[in-house]
Amino acid sequence: MTAQIFALCNQKGGVGKSTTTFHLARAAVLRGQRVLVVDNDPQGNLTSVAAAEPVGEDQAGLADALSARAPETIRDVIVPGVWPGLDVVPTSGVTLGSVRDELVIAGAGREGRLREALAAVAGDYDVILIDCAPSLDQLTINGLTAAQGVVVVTHSKLWSANGLAQLLDTIESVRGYYNPELRVAGIIVNQHEENTVSGKTWLDELHQAAESRGLSVLSPPIPKRVVIADATEAARGLDEWGSAEATALGQLYADHLTSIEGALS
Repeated sequence: MTAQIFALCNQKGGVGKSTTTFHLARAAVLRGQRVLVVDNDPQGNLTSVAAAEPVGEDQAGLADALSARAPETIRDVIVPGVWPGLDVVPTSGVTLGSVRDELVIAGAGREGRLREALAAVAGDYDVILIDCAPSLDQLTINGLTAAQGVVVVTHSKLWSANGLAQLLDTIESVRGYYNPELRVAGIIVNQHEENTVSGKTWLDELHQAAESRGLSVLSPPIPKRVVIADATEAARGLDEWGSAEATALGQLYADHLTSIEGALS
């Protein structure tokens, strides 16, 4: 069975895409699924917490698999993750940024390099999660072209609501030119401050903006909790943290995983 492939996107930084990818991966591993996470962000934050061993700056990674100047394939660069059942396509150093520049001037087919690379390993996994950079550049376009579903990760704040329309327009362009099967699998509101007036107001705005395009905001939102960041930085699942609050938050990610997988069925 070929993996379901999801790209986690938002052109705005700091919304928690890498953290969300990490905890969705944990939810999938706990179900016994075989999971591959792809660190498609030059910052390499996901690699630093998801890879079982530190990845050196000179170690082959996603950049090598995407570059026409390197011989490595995706299979060549995959490393074990922090849990059994999890593998990682890593990013470290500055090489992925260089490949992004290479893609800008590359010719026909540049948008499909990641899709072609993942096709060789898709049969080995149940779920592939692509953590995209906070931009709408060629790396993100590659992520969207490779995916079957998009998971939009956003905040319930003014700038996040304003940026959602731009991201959805980009998704529509990718669907029109490169990937007609692409669907928005869901919008995850992250770091939600449920007890503030602005949080409630902008959550309503996001729901209205999504509904106007026939999309769904997954409910409930992920609340702003220190334990989520702490667990991520410690490279541990919320179920491994040992508190009732963390376990309940882990279940939220599991529920959202069920929703986004169901959106493609």
